[in-house]
Amino acid sequence: MSETQTQLPTDIWICASWQEYEQAIANLLNEKAKSYYYKGHMRLEMAPVSFDHGKDHVVIIFAVTLFAALKGILATGLDTTTFRKTGVQDCQPDVAYYLRERAQTIPAGTGIVNLERYPAPDLVIEIAKTSLLDDLGTKRSLYEELGIAEYWVVDVQNVQIIAYVIADQGSKRIQESQVLPGLAITILEEALRRSRQMSQSEVGTWLLSQFQQKDA
Repeated sequence: MSETQTQLPTDIWICASWQEYEQAIANLLNEKAKSYYYKGHMRLEMAPVSFDHGKDHVVIIFAVTLFAALKGILATGLDTTTFRKTGVQDCQPDVAYYLRERAQTIPAGTGIVNLERYPAPDLVIEIAKTSLLDDLGTKRSLYEELGIAEYWVVDVQNVQIIAYVIADQGSKRIQESQVLPGLAITILEEALRRSRQMSQSEVGTWLLSQFQQKDA
């Protein structure tokens, strides 16, 4: 790989050694880039985040955290955090959650989460505006191998969520979360649709009423 290739962000997977990958992300240290490494290939994402992408990102984090709080489920959410198996795999999902007994697994002060030392998150979420096919394809395979319990892809363009439960390095579609029992994917999709027409605080009020109805 040429020096130019290692310096330029890409939205495709490029064959690279781990050393070349480390050099590429070092060159982009001061940029708002997301980076992935899987099966001898790297992907660097530098596309500017859209308004809708940013809004959906916030709504999903709020919805998951609110649901966990109301259900008494311990939860620690992480925003664009690096999870790494050095020399093998690297990823920076938009959102990740550790739940229940794992909520306090990662100590304060941790930079990159070393997956040789700590467990993989229970839930990983990618917000997809321009990267939908990759999020549904290669990245899903990456998360299957990392042992993530559940993986959601938020399709910003079509205002839908494609959710998978992961087991035995495979995945299947689900309509209700397995790691957050009782949380229907349709409720989250409706929250995203409502966020296109109303403020996030109003969406939050609606979510609260929906989650409390299920307890009634």
